[in-house]
Amino acid sequence: MSANVIGFALLLIGVFMLLSKIIRVKWRLAQRLFIPSSIIGGGIALLLGPDVFGQIMGLFGVDRFSESGLFTEAVLDVWSALPGLLISVVFAALFLGHRLPSIKEAFHVAGPQISFGMALGSGQYVLGLLLAFLVLGPLFGLPIISGTLIEIGFEGGHGTAAGMAATFEEFGFPEGQDLALGLATIGILSGVIVGIILINWGVRTGKTTQITDRDDLTVAEQAGLIEKEDRRRAGTLTVQQSSIEPLTLHFGLIACAVLIGWMILESLRWIEQQFWADSFELFAFVPLFPIAMIGGIIVQLLIQSFDKHEIVDQQLVERIQGFSLDVLIIAALGTLSLQAIAANIGPFLLLAITGLLWAVFAFLVLARRVMPDYWFERGLADIGQSLGVTSTGLILLRVADPDLKTPAYPAFGYKQLVLEPFFGGGLITAGSIPLIMSFGAGWFFGGMLALFIGSIAAGLLYFGKRKPLRVETKTS
Repeated sequence: MSANVIGFALLLIGVFMLLSKIIRVKWRLAQRLFIPSSIIGGGIALLLGPDVFGQIMGLFGVDRFSESGLFTEAVLDVWSALPGLLISVVFAALFLGHRLPSIKEAFHVAGPQISFGMALGSGQYVLGLLLAFLVLGPLFGLPIISGTLIEIGFEGGHGTAAGMAATFEEFGFPEGQDLALGLATIGILSGVIVGIILINWGVRTGKTTQITDRDDLTVAEQAGLIEKEDRRRAGTLTVQQSSIEPLTLHFGLIACAVLIGWMILESLRWIEQQFWADSFELFAFVPLFPIAMIGGIIVQLLIQSFDKHEIVDQQLVERIQGFSLDVLIIAALGTLSLQAIAANIGPFLLLAITGLLWAVFAFLVLARRVMPDYWFERGLADIGQSLGVTSTGLILLRVADPDLKTPAYPAFGYKQLVLEPFFGGGLITAGSIPLIMSFGAGWFFGGMLALFIGSIAAGLLYFGKRKPLRVETKTS
């Protein structure tokens, strides 16, 4: 594959990014549903690909588009490789620029949130594996690892689903990636739609603490634009550009985090091969991205210890992370196989409905009993993330708590520091399939069930009975 092909494939993604943003600005339904532009761009790429445009042209007897649609096979090959590469960049940047709190500080503020979030993640495994045991395997003939798809697709999102392509392939379930990507798309859309419905319900029933009537966003906010008077720099110039471009510096930090993660993973694989590979293998199938996140934590600890001039800017890190995620989503959706989803439409719908019902049940029944204060705002952010991605949860929190007056935002952030290394693309997510195949689904199910019960018990019997935090609120 030539460098020109790779460059052209990347340029096409740039065109889809621009086109999708124009559509987002003009399309009212996309604005009301807060659909990210990257999802729109990926949808356009999918429509122009072999599974939609190619199939339509085939109905008219034109078969030359059946393999790659309006693109070439080489372009699709580049796109299919991008998600597995870029997800490591996204995860390596998760904690860079964020001060890592002490364990005591994080636990005090985010303890209830951690308990609730852990119950959401482990519950997705418990329900998914029950479906696999009772329905997906016996009725549809899917492998037992199909029970991991709810957590990988919903909690993990597009990046995680795309990043685990090699794992699905290795264990003989390649269509699992397409199902996970489809679930991730359903999750983002349903997360926003269900979240807005719950916010309106919370306002009518007095469950919200910050809004007494639905605060309509401005036209610019709905279109995803920022008013001129509210605009800020995308990052702070912390070093002289004559010495190094600040964006380059921050990319270098992320690159170091990824490389540290790679060295850790390769070391673990070497140790595994030396001592227990004949019995079972785990790290041989673990992708790089969750270990790259550990590399990011190590780099952040070094930054906190030695960055006396405070040259690391969180916003610049987030720009690199956001760019990588946008490219990843468009590339992943552009190479999504609708045929694989269509061939497994029954299991796909069962998994999607189960994941959605679990999130709504957890919010309406568990959240208020686990979190003694501001349960609506705190729980809303968590179910938004458990169905979509972190940004989905933050969007919903922004609507329910526009001035961020509740403890929901810091608690959500601290919870991420604890749970991200494990769920939603972390070690448990990445290792779930190898663990099931090595030790059996029963053992993994038992572990998740124990974690699920323990999280709920801790929430109900300890955090739920704790004295509420005293935080000044503002009602609008």
